[in-house]
Amino acid sequence: MDSQDSVMVTGPRPGVLLITLNRPHVRNAVDRSLAEAVDAALTRLESDPALAVGILTGAGGHFCSGMDLKAFPSEGVPVVADRGLAGLTRARLRKPLIAAVEGAAVAGGFELALACDLITAADTAFFALPEVARGLIAAEGGAIRLASRLPYHVAMELLLTAAPLPAADAARYGLVNQLTGKGQALDAAFALAARVQDNSRDAVHVTKQIVQDTRGLDDPTAYTVQDPLSTPVFTTTDATEGTRAFTEKRPPDWHQ
Repeated sequence: MDSQDSVMVTGPRPGVLLITLNRPHVRNAVDRSLAEAVDAALTRLESDPALAVGILTGAGGHFCSGMDLKAFPSEGVPVVADRGLAGLTRARLRKPLIAAVEGAAVAGGFELALACDLITAADTAFFALPEVARGLIAAEGGAIRLASRLPYHVAMELLLTAAPLPAADAARYGLVNQLTGKGQALDAAFALAARVQDNSRDAVHVTKQIVQDTRGLDDPTAYTVQDPLSTPVFTTTDATEGTRAFTEKRPPDWHQ
């Protein structure tokens, strides 16, 4: 286990990196130290070939309450280089990242969850972007991403009124992949990670890149972006093994 005051980084299951925001006394609010620790953990996730999936969660029954407003006057917005809040909201990660949400995912905390590829959440959790009530803007992905993840008018209500969104409603709208009982979001995230790990890493990485690179493009343009990425995958050993395993009715052996 690697540990710092603000973040705990563990590998409790093979191939999975668990990143735990660890400032429970302030609902895991992001200050400069936490931001840099998360950024370091994400760099480790990307660079370590033994790791396939990351999980981001919070300690003490909450996910994250966003930027530490008490630290803001002296530290500013805790972004890391060009990778955004906590080194995540503007990062382009190859590997999948899952948010496991308990309690509050508020302001920048909600934006961290929105930057993840999958979300599990306890039925007692809630999401909110209250920046307008503080004279601020949800500028680390909230204003950009939310209207494409929720029905437009629902997204605008959250953004313009600072209203909270209960996790059950988030799941109903498709924002949350799996809704769980209280205290079970992390277990659900590990189960999702295991399902991702069943598949070819190369295919997973390229699929994620295609989604990132073609978002918002019209179909003809999207295909011109996709095809140079996807075509080489069809000639890989993973493609041969995957199709052979299917015809032989056995699990594939990816040699990963």
